[in-house]
Amino acid sequence: MDRRFRHFLAIDWSGAQGPRQKGIALALAERGGGTPRLLPAEGGWSREGVLHYLRDGLPADTLVGLDLGMSLPFADCGAFFPGWSESPADAHGLWALVERISEDDPHLSVQSFVDHPQASRFFRRHGGREGAQFRCDGAAHGRGRFRVTEEMQARQGCKPYSNFNLIGAAQVGKSSLTGMRVLHALKGTLPVWPVDPLPPAGSVVVEIYTTIAAMAAKRRASSSKIRDHAALAEALAALGSPAAPGSGPIDDHSADALITAAWLRASAARPELWRPAAMTDHIAQTEGWTFGVA
Repeated sequence: MDRRFRHFLAIDWSGAQGPRQKGIALALAERGGGTPRLLPAEGGWSREGVLHYLRDGLPADTLVGLDLGMSLPFADCGAFFPGWSESPADAHGLWALVERISEDDPHLSVQSFVDHPQASRFFRRHGGREGAQFRCDGAAHGRGRFRVTEEMQARQGCKPYSNFNLIGAAQVGKSSLTGMRVLHALKGTLPVWPVDPLPPAGSVVVEIYTTIAAMAAKRRASSSKIRDHAALAEALAALGSPAAPGSGPIDDHSADALITAAWLRASAARPELWRPAAMTDHIAQTEGWTFGVA
């Protein structure tokens, strides 16, 4: 696996409204070493722009890390949406469902899906609107449902949030759902591990959690965000990477992408990350997995 990939792309994603999102940042690292570099986009990145890059501009043999949840919890209740006749059987079906309901929403947004009369019963939305099924028939805690990989993230010291939660500064639900529209659009173009098998060659998309990369760079989970070049240089050095050019402030989205690109390069050859002990075939095809959670 140490020669499997030649490029390592980390994408800090965003589910925000609008044609372009300040929260999207792309950073690319090369196998031979050197400093990861940010990939610019005129006027800032859009979700459609990222999709087009993944389809048409991606270097060969790239390990692509997308910072979002590629699926929703399934194992805890035996379904994504218990009691809904359209609840899909696997992640590919979930992506197709999100796309079908949201296909008229602009900028790969998902407002139609989260407001859907059936789907909305499972989400916590703005205005104190918690769907009747948000906690999966009375879960013991109020944080919502978790995938198996998110339970394992917590054991590693991370602080995961439910992909059914759509409110709060740390929520990942909107990012995950908008990302599912991208993953659906990539079908037949780029495999998404582990929903799709890892092919022997070519580029692959994986789910990343930037906090895992930050922790590997000697940051604490509670203070993983970096906003200046000095701290960024320390984090990159901890991952065996030269410092990024620049001084003074840097936005945390760009820093997350740079650190995670360096971490992907340093971690891609670890066989245990491709064979997590808790990831069964059924979990892989329904809930997916976060690369870096062993």
